[in-house]
Amino acid sequence: MKSSRLNVAFGRAWLAAGYAFLFLPIVALVVYSFNDSPLPNQWRGFTLKWYAAVRGDTELLSAVVLSLKIALLTACGSVVLGTLAAFALVKYRRFFGRTLFAGMVNAPLVMPEVVVGLSLLLLLVSVQHDFGGPQRGLLTIWLGHLLIGMAYATVVVRARLQELNPQLEEAAMDLGARPAQVFWLVTLPMIAQSLVSAWLLTFTISLDDVVISNFLSGPGSTTLPLVIFSRARLGLNPSVNVVATVSVTVVATGVAIASWLIARAERQRAADLAAAARA
Repeated sequence: MKSSRLNVAFGRAWLAAGYAFLFLPIVALVVYSFNDSPLPNQWRGFTLKWYAAVRGDTELLSAVVLSLKIALLTACGSVVLGTLAAFALVKYRRFFGRTLFAGMVNAPLVMPEVVVGLSLLLLLVSVQHDFGGPQRGLLTIWLGHLLIGMAYATVVVRARLQELNPQLEEAAMDLGARPAQVFWLVTLPMIAQSLVSAWLLTFTISLDDVVISNFLSGPGSTTLPLVIFSRARLGLNPSVNVVATVSVTVVATGVAIASWLIARAERQRAADLAAAARA
């Protein structure tokens, strides 16, 4: 009995240490966004002047807006393309080139981002030389992020599709529903949670990316991670902490709301299934 309690206490302590290692730096970042000192390691008192100073930092604000645009476009495009790829791999077990297609979809997950970024840069330079465009900017960064995001979205949606009971779709078709109706009325509601999860995942990956953005960005199209990375070489000031604090707050709020909506939908689905079983 004593050994069991010791194991439980050790497991809880190890879990607490892991969470502290992950989240204490974020807490410190939030705290020092209110630091009156411009030095990141010296506390001089509480102030809100850095929050006011951010409003005049045009470089930082432009980077935030650009990163949000790219992340939104990447998340939406990744979910659409990832869903199509997942359907092709799950619903159509045999077609010409399936192995090659599956390998190409999963390749960005295991390939170093430096290799992916360099390959895209060389491809972009060749296209610019032959056709005169596109110039490096929002479009090229979005295409690079879309390549990575589609692979992650495919994995998430594919895992959900493999768990679905195919008899539900077959029953809908037996009742006269056309394939499009089966998708919109039966399949899509059942995979909606995975679509939300894939959207949040790819949005976060795009917002956080440095390597791909560094290869594909051009003059006047610098994302927020690149601005922070460039300023870190010269010494950060609390204005960067302010942007990071706002980002953490917004993302945490969005994840909490999404988790609550997913949990509520899951409870409603379980209640509907139980009611149908009783009937």
